[in-house]
Amino acid sequence: MLDTSQPELFSRRPFVANDDVIIVGGGLAGLFCALRLAPRPVSVLAAAPIGEGASSTWAQGGIAAAISTGDSIDQHLADTIAAGAGIVDVAMARLMVGDAAARVHDLLEYGVPFDRDLEGHLMMSREAAHSERRVIHVKGDMAGAAIMAALVKAVRSTPSIRLLEGYVGETIALDEGRVAGIVARPTPGGAPVLFPARAVALATGGVGHLYAVTTNPPEAEGGGLGMAARAGAVIADPEFVQFHPTAIAVGRDPAPLATEALRGEGATLINTGGERFLVPLHPLAELAPRDIVARAIHTEIDAGRGAFLDCREAIGQRMAEAFPTVFGYCREAGIDPTREPIPVAPAAHYHMGGILTDASGRSSLDGLWACGETASTGAHGANRLASNSLLEAVVFAARVAADIAEHYPVPEVMRSVTIDGDETAYDADSDAVAVLRQTMARHVGVVRDRDGLIEALRTLDELGSGKPTTRFENMVVSARMITVAALAREESRGGHERSDFPEAVDSWQRRTFLDLTNATEMMSTVESVRRTEALVGG
Repeated sequence: MLDTSQPELFSRRPFVANDDVIIVGGGLAGLFCALRLAPRPVSVLAAAPIGEGASSTWAQGGIAAAISTGDSIDQHLADTIAAGAGIVDVAMARLMVGDAAARVHDLLEYGVPFDRDLEGHLMMSREAAHSERRVIHVKGDMAGAAIMAALVKAVRSTPSIRLLEGYVGETIALDEGRVAGIVARPTPGGAPVLFPARAVALATGGVGHLYAVTTNPPEAEGGGLGMAARAGAVIADPEFVQFHPTAIAVGRDPAPLATEALRGEGATLINTGGERFLVPLHPLAELAPRDIVARAIHTEIDAGRGAFLDCREAIGQRMAEAFPTVFGYCREAGIDPTREPIPVAPAAHYHMGGILTDASGRSSLDGLWACGETASTGAHGANRLASNSLLEAVVFAARVAADIAEHYPVPEVMRSVTIDGDETAYDADSDAVAVLRQTMARHVGVVRDRDGLIEALRTLDELGSGKPTTRFENMVVSARMITVAALAREESRGGHERSDFPEAVDSWQRRTFLDLTNATEMMSTVESVRRTEALVGG
C-alpha cells in the first residue's frame, strides 16, 4: 500500500504512480479479473480492505448454473429472458449462462466450499423465477462471504497483484480521448493520486447507497458509473434498479437481508392480518419475479397493512443451522424467526443499468473496461433473475481479463500523465449526502411518477450546483442519469414502475442508452427533461 503519511508527496498536482493495468474495485468482479490476469502485473484499487466493502460479500443467495441432471443452458436462458421483461440482450445472456459451468469450476479450484450432499455432489436450490433447482449455496445463506474469502486468500498470495486498499477512484484520466489512468484519493482524506495505466477496468459495484434504504455497503454509491459518464462513456439502462423485496425492516443502514432462498424453502409473505397477499397476484406467489414481489410488499406497507416473512412452519427450528446469517440478524434485532414473522420492506439492491459493455467487457471509451454490477451487459434486461449477479460478475471479469491480455501486451516503458486534482475531502455523513439518498428513496424508488421525478431532478440540480467534491459529483451524476431515464421511459417494465404509466408499452421494448459527453452540464437543469428524447435512444 502506498505510504500516505508523508505530506510532501501530495501537492496541487496529484502524486503520479506508474502502472500498467488498474482494476478499480475489490469485490468479486475486480478480484476475479485480477486473478485471471496473473501472472501479468496488475494493481487493484479498493476503497476498503478487499472483500469488506463489496456487495458480493453480503450476497446470501448463491450462483446460478445449469449443471444438474434435468436442467439445461437453454432452460436457464429462458428463465433469464422471462425475468428480464422483454429487453434482455439474448446473445449476452446466452454467453453468460453458457460459461456458468466453467466459472463454477474455477471457483471450486480457488477453494470455495459450495454445499454438497452425502455423495459429494453439489447441492442445488431453487430461487424466485427459476424453473429448476440451479442455485449453488454455501451453508444456506453464506455464498457471497465464502466466495469472497476464497478469492481474497488467492489474491493475497498472488505476487503479480498489487493491492492498494483505502483508495477511492474519482476521475478517469484521458489523453486525446483515450483512457490514460485513474485519479484516486486515499481515505479518509488526503490529496488525489494519479495512476497512469494502459488499461483500466472498473469493477466498482452498484448504486444502492444512493438510496436511503439499501442492502448494499456504503461503497456502492455509483462512483464508477458517475466517473465513466463524466469521461464520456455510454451508459445503458440506468432507470432499472432492482429492489430486493425482503430487507429486514429494523431501522439499520445498510438494511440486513433476508435471502430469497427462504422463500425457495417455503417461507411465505403475510400482512398483519395473516393474509398471503401474493397468492392472488401471481401464479408463483412468493416465488414471483423480484419486481412483482417488491411492489406487492410496497403496496401492503403503504396501505398500513405491513409485510412479514413467515418462516415458522416451513423452516422453524432449522433456521439457525440452515440460514445462520439471517438468524443472526434477527436475533440482533430481538426477533425470534422460529416463533414470529420477520418484518420486511423493499430496499435498493441491484442495478441492471451501468456502463455499456460488449461481450469482452469493453466500454465505448478506448482503454476502459467494466465488469460486475457497474457494467451493463444487457444480460439482465429490466429485472435480474435471482443469483445471476455473481454469475455475471465472474463470467465477464474473466472475459475482461482475456481481452486485456490478448490486445494490450505489457509495455517496456510507461508514459506519465498529470492532471489537476480536487483537494477537497468527501464527507459521507454530510447533509447533502443524506438529502440525495432521501430524495432517491422518496421519488425514484419502487414506484415512480412524473411529478416526483421532476422534483428529484430539482433537488439533484441544487445538490450539484456550486463546487461539490469529485466523489459527491459522481454520486449526483449517477442519480441524475437514473432519474432522467426513469422520467423518459413512460411505461412500467421490470424494475421500473411508473404509477402514471402502469402498463408496459410495445414501443418501449428496447434498451436505454445515454451518450453524455458532459453529464453534469447536459442534465444540470429541470428544463433538460424536455430534451430527453434527444438523449435517450433505442
